[in-house]
Amino acid sequence: MNTKEKINQLRAEMIKEGMDYYIVPSGDPHQSEYVCDHFKGRAYMSGFTGSAGTLVISKSQAGLWTDGRYFIMADQELQGSGIELFKMDTEGYPSLKSWIYNQGAPGQVIGVDGRLISTKTYKDYKDFFDKKNMVLSLDHDLVDRIWSGRPSLPSDPIYDHDLSFSGMSRKDKISQVKKKMKTLVNDRGVEGYLISSLDDLAWLFNIRGSDILDTPVALSYGLITDSTVELYIDLKKIPSDLKEDLIKDGLVINAYESIEDRLSAYEENSICFDPNRVNALLYSALPEAVEKIEIRDITTDLKAIKNQVEISNYENAQVRDGVAMVKFIHWLKQHKLEDGITEYGAAEKLEYFRSQGDNYKGKSFESIAAYLENAAMMHYHPKKVGSKVLEKKGLFLMDSGGQYLDGTTDITRTFQMGPLTDEERRDYTLVLKGHISLCKAKFLKGTLGLQLDILARQPLWEAGIDYKCGTGHGLGYFLGVHEGPQSISTRLIHVAIEEGMITTIEPGVYKEGSHGIRIENTVLTVKDQKTPSGQFLKFKTVSYCPIDLEPVMVELLSESERQWLNDYHQMVYAKLEVHLKQDLKTYLKTLTKAI
Repeated sequence: MNTKEKINQLRAEMIKEGMDYYIVPSGDPHQSEYVCDHFKGRAYMSGFTGSAGTLVISKSQAGLWTDGRYFIMADQELQGSGIELFKMDTEGYPSLKSWIYNQGAPGQVIGVDGRLISTKTYKDYKDFFDKKNMVLSLDHDLVDRIWSGRPSLPSDPIYDHDLSFSGMSRKDKISQVKKKMKTLVNDRGVEGYLISSLDDLAWLFNIRGSDILDTPVALSYGLITDSTVELYIDLKKIPSDLKEDLIKDGLVINAYESIEDRLSAYEENSICFDPNRVNALLYSALPEAVEKIEIRDITTDLKAIKNQVEISNYENAQVRDGVAMVKFIHWLKQHKLEDGITEYGAAEKLEYFRSQGDNYKGKSFESIAAYLENAAMMHYHPKKVGSKVLEKKGLFLMDSGGQYLDGTTDITRTFQMGPLTDEERRDYTLVLKGHISLCKAKFLKGTLGLQLDILARQPLWEAGIDYKCGTGHGLGYFLGVHEGPQSISTRLIHVAIEEGMITTIEPGVYKEGSHGIRIENTVLTVKDQKTPSGQFLKFKTVSYCPIDLEPVMVELLSESERQWLNDYHQMVYAKLEVHLKQDLKTYLKTLTKAI
């Protein structure tokens, strides 16, 4: 079936259920950023393959809402589908809620699979649509009725993340959580804590899985009370020896699908949970009499501060990742390109180099290998067939990362493949200036990411350029490539950048039909000086890979910026040279020369 046929079939199901609108979100029951194939209903229905977006179908229209990372990509993928693209947070485009509300009528029914929207979204929708007496129904998965050959839920086994990597036992982590539970709600405590976030559960219980591509997690729920620690998961996924260890450490293991019944029979007086991660159906299952306390996941704050074992291991993983990157740069730059290297082929080659390193477990996300105008699409992913062939001209952007038992990496480099325009060289240099400015930042403890974001954007803003995405995100530890709670962006998020956090810095330029540029490193927040004004913090760069010097307009760099770049390259050489054969060591020397 093509997209129009799928939408018409879904409309027939809507009529059967008396629905006037049907919402198809991007998420899974855990509100994950990336989802397993079973939950890619929005991609199946619309043809839009980006990780973020929501499809709405009415009896006569269909619209898709997505953010600035995907405007160009969505416009291309929705061609001929009959689905209208609505650009979020953009003047002239209504929000999803407003679009339904403005054309809806009292008594009309809006359907959605309640597992696939968060409690927060559900409440937001309900409050909004109640004003017009429109009904929000959570009870039907209409996509499942028309999805022939829908992939089954994943069933691969989970495994233990050894203490030598995690640095803290699951029993100690659980004790930390219980201690935090006792201080919630004006120090009177809370009796239960429901956890739905997959990366939080993997961290808390020191388990890993393969249910989501490139993210080592398993579909599961957790419930902690004064007397029990409960894990809800497909029982067939747990090897017998790991099951024994989990039980020995105090866990009660139940079937994944039994969580709703457990919550329906919840007898404690109070429960806390993250309304952004717990889905609407689970929230609705809780008895009305239970006090429901909405918080950010306790585990999210705990795992964001890496322990000393994690930090030490992570440095080792980054060195191996840097070695792979140098091998890739040598291959890319020294190759004659007559063999028809494609974007997809280049991404495959980099993964091969990473796979040669110890503790490698796969990519941390689908590589963004984007040549020329494709790089203007922030989250472009080349396909095996039809991806662009690299030539001796222009810029090539490679955003990629690896999953290692001792860390998750994420790095972007933009390479000069041949002659560039003055505009491309200027844009590249402005991105580099923004990157350096933020990397050099020293800031008072308690500073928010929003307050730091301007440092990366200022050189671009002075030239009248902006990028419609964040500047940096948190990184998991052999977990999600995008993890909170910290963020560096123009959005107000009340989370300070704390010592021990690992965050990316990745300003960019994206010009539709022309080129895209991004330079991304990962930084660890460490202590700086302490003065009468308070404790100051700074960033320590922990990505070890040369930044391409060929496109740089050196005359646009200040003395301090040139010094930062030279110091960074000196560090990269010192970290990597011992791990390289002589020819690559010599090559690395040229890549890291002083300017």
